[in-house]
Amino acid sequence: MAVNGDAEHEFAPQKKKPPSEDEKRKKKIVPGSLMKALVRPGGGDSGPSDGDQVIYHCTIRTLDGVVVESTRSDYGGRGTPIRHVLGKSKMLLGLLEGIPTMLKGEVAMFKMKPQLHYGEDDCPVSAPDGFPKDDELHFEIELIEFFKAKVVTDDLGVVKKVIREGQGWESPREPYEVKAWISAKTVTGKLIISHTEGEPYSFTFGKSEVPKGLEMGIGTMVREEKAVIYVTSQYITQSPLMPVVEDYAEVQFEVELVHFIQVRDMLGDGRLIKRRIRDGKGDFPMDCPLHDSLLRVHYKGTVLNERNRVFYDTRVDNDGQPLEFCSGEGLVPEGFEMAVRLMLPGEIALVTSPPDYAYDKFTRPANVPEGAHIQWEIELLGFEMPKEWTGLDFKSIMDEAEKIRNTGNRLFKEGKCELAKTKYEQVLREFNHVNPQDDEEGKVFANTRNLLHLNVAACLLKLGDCRKSIETCNKVLEANPAHVKGLYRRGMAYMACGDFEEARADFKMMIKVDKSTESDATTALSKLKQKEQEVEMKARKQFKGLFDKKPGEITEVKSDEDGDQRTSENQRDSEVHVDSDATNLQDSHETAPNLPPRGWFSPLFWFFLFSLGLVLSLLAYWQENIFFKAS
Repeated sequence: MAVNGDAEHEFAPQKKKPPSEDEKRKKKIVPGSLMKALVRPGGGDSGPSDGDQVIYHCTIRTLDGVVVESTRSDYGGRGTPIRHVLGKSKMLLGLLEGIPTMLKGEVAMFKMKPQLHYGEDDCPVSAPDGFPKDDELHFEIELIEFFKAKVVTDDLGVVKKVIREGQGWESPREPYEVKAWISAKTVTGKLIISHTEGEPYSFTFGKSEVPKGLEMGIGTMVREEKAVIYVTSQYITQSPLMPVVEDYAEVQFEVELVHFIQVRDMLGDGRLIKRRIRDGKGDFPMDCPLHDSLLRVHYKGTVLNERNRVFYDTRVDNDGQPLEFCSGEGLVPEGFEMAVRLMLPGEIALVTSPPDYAYDKFTRPANVPEGAHIQWEIELLGFEMPKEWTGLDFKSIMDEAEKIRNTGNRLFKEGKCELAKTKYEQVLREFNHVNPQDDEEGKVFANTRNLLHLNVAACLLKLGDCRKSIETCNKVLEANPAHVKGLYRRGMAYMACGDFEEARADFKMMIKVDKSTESDATTALSKLKQKEQEVEMKARKQFKGLFDKKPGEITEVKSDEDGDQRTSENQRDSEVHVDSDATNLQDSHETAPNLPPRGWFSPLFWFFLFSLGLVLSLLAYWQENIFFKAS
């Protein structure tokens, strides 16, 4: 009888998780090797489990009562209890098995065979010098406390105990500004510092203004959370909070995270900084205008190097009306838009921007000097997301697509090719979910998609990425090898890459498939021929005189001295126009900046000639000055 595949999969046995190292060790325990005697009962209903931090005192004795080792000061120890995390810390096998059977406050005596303590084969804990690891011993354990622990560092040098849960999910990080109530004490309860009255302690995250371990623990907290952070000596560093660091084995910091101000280094180099002044509404970043949206903001702009002179304030200079703009369209300076995209509605932020992200690459107000560092105080009043295409009919979808494409065309003409490319690609992504219902809609859809691909190719060519431009043109030509506009644009991209033969083939194919394009194709072929001649002349000039020297002399290759002239010529030739329709080729006469050619006059070819000439010169020199003299 056939078995249903889904049912077979449903009832198939689940693959068991491989046992942990601790579980493998526990299988070594045999009856009678670990015995427990209750000395003092504890409280509560359950004992510790994996993931819990356990804090306990331990005194080890021989069977006749001689103390071998102890954490208690009464028996010569330091008085510092042991702190382990079950399932994480390296522990003796007997304690690993016995401590989970205890309750908080309980005292118990464990009688262990050698194989349950340091006498275990491959014991992960090294025995102290002179320790009787081959003897049966008594381990007196007092379980002081246990709780679920947040392990901050893998070596358990920083562990956090949550006392009160906080609000939200965001935690402070560099370079956030943090306010917290902080106190610190030793494991014996001696108070070291206390900032629990007056004003909370303020510090900048990542500036070493608090001990390293404390900062790492605070980096796992959320607003209003209260926690104890256990920090061992290697993470207790000197800081303004603790100017003097004594020989503490461990410090327990009690922290209540009052507030933190989100400070973002937008570029990662400290030049463009966004500092939140007032919190907005919603969750960051889900409720931020990350995608292109219609934004409404109030802002005040200040020139920083002129005693903070205000050059524009929407509340004063715009009759109190906010600024409305669509993001992703280059309508505001780049630094301004980057900051607003990471704001919540109602948030107020202070943004400090370098000149290249402010007005040096944007239309500069008359009262802002060139090279000025700018500070904007921005309030995001609200934003509207673009219209969803779901549920729209085909005509409405194409109308929306046309609006976005026209915006891309405007951005392209303004020289903002990266933004233009983003707009075209946005529509292409949306087109993945559009299904034309008949042949007429299919034709309109295909033509529009081809135009968008060719517009992307134009942007890539303008940005100097001719290889990707060729790949994008191929998306059109694979479906329609006779697409004249695609052939033309790919030919121009091939020419920019130095693939002259491929370019010539595309231009000739244009004439073959559509006689009406002969004029455009002829012009392109003429430009191609001129380009080949320019490359040849450049190569000849670069290696001019290379073989005019006497035998044995080496001529240095001269650098091109007419670079400025060629650059201006290249800029004149590199006018790229986006496609507005599928028939006009005059808008598409483009080349990209000169790239290394791969044709007959490539640098590799001339390097070969240079090497050959050098060898021949040396042979002539040897023949004239060595062989003849010897004879």
